[in-house]
Amino acid sequence: MNIDLLAKMVKEAVMDHDSVTLPGMGSFVAELVPASFTDRGYTILPPYRRLYFSPKQGEDRLLVELYARDNKDLTEADAARILEEFILEMKEVLKERKTLILSGLGRLRATRENHFFFVADEDLDIYPAGFGLQPISLKTHEETPEEVAAAVSNLAEALEAEPAPAVEPEADTPSVAENEAVPEEPAEEGASSGTSAPYSVTEEAPSSEAPAEEAPIETPAEEAPKKSHKGWKVFGRIILWLLIIAVVAAVAVAVVGRLAPEWLDSFLYSPEQLQILHG
Repeated sequence: MNIDLLAKMVKEAVMDHDSVTLPGMGSFVAELVPASFTDRGYTILPPYRRLYFSPKQGEDRLLVELYARDNKDLTEADAARILEEFILEMKEVLKERKTLILSGLGRLRATRENHFFFVADEDLDIYPAGFGLQPISLKTHEETPEEVAAAVSNLAEALEAEPAPAVEPEADTPSVAENEAVPEEPAEEGASSGTSAPYSVTEEAPSSEAPAEEAPIETPAEEAPKKSHKGWKVFGRIILWLLIIAVVAAVAVAVVGRLAPEWLDSFLYSPEQLQILHG
């Protein structure tokens, strides 16, 4: 009996059983782990079986039966005795050296207080039903900071290149004042030249009231288009600033997600979801 043969029998037994007992020492336990997330939640790992060591002893005699089967000249009683003596010796060596290598399985270790635990090899596979299963990556193309900056620059240029709403030139507005002054000139010229003879006293009333009929020009109606154009211009500037702020916020979130993903995940997931995401 040697340590390599023991490791071989343990691996053969855990392929078909969930627990294999080391008499007088403890048990190797194989536990099925369901599919889970890793790599900050962007990769799905397939299910697998995890092997660990428990100080609790089971009632199975798998190792005894395997050892007796491989040695036809031994009875199960002799096989149990040899196995118990070897495991007792292995236990003392483990307490002294603190580490024993089980070929094809991993390392059996002991703490300062001589509590035993097991560290499996990274490539250990004891789950035949999961043969061929591969991790699934949920990552797509991840934009670099240079690509994000270029996208923001292109968006700003596109917004600035949009034609501004047409605004009437301010030079045309004085025409309203000029139109107001036009009716007043004939009245002054007529009064100064004294050519009021062709008109009777009753006929002078219409001439004095004529400017009053042309005077009420509704300037607010003509200024309305100008105000509406200014309103559209202000509205366009507000939309432009909102878009720039949104793009800057998106860039900030991307940078924070790269530099401090755990801090960002704390806002996106609950504590239970974070525990599942980080295994």
